[in-house]
Amino acid sequence: MPLFAKLLIGVVALEHIYFLWLEMFAWTTRGPKIFNLFSGDFFEKTKSMAANQGLYNGFLAAGLIWSLLIDDAAWPLHVACFFLGCVLVAGIFGGLTTQPSIFFIQALPAILALLAVIFL
Repeated sequence: MPLFAKLLIGVVALEHIYFLWLEMFAWTTRGPKIFNLFSGDFFEKTKSMAANQGLYNGFLAAGLIWSLLIDDAAWPLHVACFFLGCVLVAGIFGGLTTQPSIFFIQALPAILALLAVIFL
């Protein structure tokens, strides 16, 4: 896999590590500043739900990092495509159902990385 594709995968993985931190550990402190369309009490009430989402984001990051560490010639491509596809679907869904900016923050980097993985 080309270095540029690996760098884009790394960026997407780092984003999801950030999402993990935000949703699992900083939901009630940092969350209201980022998701300002919700009321203040929303964050305390949804703390455990957000932590669960953060855990899933950690799994996505782990899968993307795993794709960068595989030595086999074919498998990194397949693993990266699978996890980038998962990120893409999540980003599209979040953009449609929660906040449109999620598409640009989550799905667009995944699209760029996926294109780099497939076409480079």
